[in-house]
Amino acid sequence: MIRKEKRRTLIIASASTALAASLLGAGAAQAAKPEQAAAPDISVDAVQKDLKELQSVAEANGGNRAHGEPGFKASIDFLKKKLDDAGFKTEVQEFDHGGATGYNLVADWPGGGSADETVMVGSHLDSVGSGAGINDNGSGSAGVLETALAVSAEKLEPKKHLRFAWWGAEEQGLVGSQHYVDSLSQDEVKNISAYLNFDMIGSPNAGYFVYDDDAAVQKVFTDWFKSKDIKTETSAEVGGRSDHASFAAAGVTVGGTFTGAGDTMTEEQAKQWDGQAGEPYDKCYHSECDDVSNINEKALDLNSDAIAHAVWELSS
Repeated sequence: MIRKEKRRTLIIASASTALAASLLGAGAAQAAKPEQAAAPDISVDAVQKDLKELQSVAEANGGNRAHGEPGFKASIDFLKKKLDDAGFKTEVQEFDHGGATGYNLVADWPGGGSADETVMVGSHLDSVGSGAGINDNGSGSAGVLETALAVSAEKLEPKKHLRFAWWGAEEQGLVGSQHYVDSLSQDEVKNISAYLNFDMIGSPNAGYFVYDDDAAVQKVFTDWFKSKDIKTETSAEVGGRSDHASFAAAGVTVGGTFTGAGDTMTEEQAKQWDGQAGEPYDKCYHSECDDVSNINEKALDLNSDAIAHAVWELSS
């Protein structure tokens, strides 16, 4: 009887050991699961192609893509088709400003996590009335678009939900983005863990500026640019002048990049960025000459890649 009990004990012990080993093996396998891959390189050629399309839209619609003008709605339709074809759930949000209908385009990626934690990425799509608005802000709009399309191409499954947006009537006073924020409940606002804004990312005499609202988000950008041997600065010029201000006023963490508008580059900045001292970052700011020739391809390429890096990093 003693021998039978011992034998039974040994059998139970062996089974327990096997179960423990199995659980440990499963845990080890889970621990060894690879992390989310790094963001892909965003093709600057693809971004430039989008800018040429926006130029064509402007040329076919009175020379601009301004709020209330047919060129803006045509710009919305151009982006929406690309996003629909890539599997995004899109919505065109209408609002009224100055007696004209305005539009925001919002695109949710269905492959992400719960909307309880949402990373938003946005840019304004409208131009001023005097030109096609290719740097301001076709550049940011195209960089955000190509990042969204990369999310689809990579079949990204981030832990957080991803939402991309293109705003109307920014040039009228951040009207579209403010309308969107006002349409959200308090809980929906709280669910936005970060809003990243990209307004003018291809200025001809480019600076490399990073928003300084949140240290952790800022570091995502500054570290990335540092890895490319590019020194960044925070910009007082950004301030409340773009759509991130609508989100920041509601208590949302914001971030983003910017290559400069009408202010002039200092000699120190010119040395570190290989630019022209005493010249505006964008000599065609809010002018008719803001067309496809008004783009610094290097800055456009770097900032588009920075957008993708931030999306992959902050949504994982």
